Amino acid sequence: MRRVVSIDKARAEVAVNRGYRNWKSRFHESFGADTRPADLSDDTLAFLARGDEEAAFYLYDLIMNLLHLGSGFEVRELSPSDRMGVMDRYLFILDRVRFEVMRRLGWLEAYPGEEHSLVELVARYEPLAPGLQARVPDLSRHHPDYPAFCSVSAMEKESCVRRLIPAALEAFGVAT
Repeated sequence: MRRVVSIDKARAEVAVNRGYRNWKSRFHESFGADTRPADLSDDTLAFLARGDEEAAFYLYDLIMNLLHLGSGFEVRELSPSDRMGVMDRYLFILDRVRFEVMRRLGWLEAYPGEEHSLVELVARYEPLAPGLQARVPDLSRHHPDYPAFCSVSAMEKESCVRRLIPAALEAFGVAT
């Protein structure tokens, strides 16, 4: 019996495999279309959470391959509008990665977008990002700053969480 293959699905699968090609050789893990930040090993998560140029390359590479814009090595060669689209997605995913660090430390109960795969966060950025970025991660009731977190406005809650990122990265053993 012949198998019917969707051209769009096959292209997407090739883009995912290409996007994770460098990840697989660097991190020696299995990644796929369903990989969420919660599925990453602690070592991979810590590496990506650094946000330095070396770590950024792997996120750029994933994003650019999924968007059919080439390799992460070519990010500086993109048109200004394509580069802005890649950078917006990069910062959005970097937030999810860092929120996952905080969740693993027990500092967050949950964060917006944790149910989505990295591929989905890139591919569906336009419809997903505004709603996810408008929501504040849920600080754990066990965190020492929780009482202060509860007493401030929603806008200030986001600042409270973001101010914790450097300490969370240090506590997770991320070399910055």
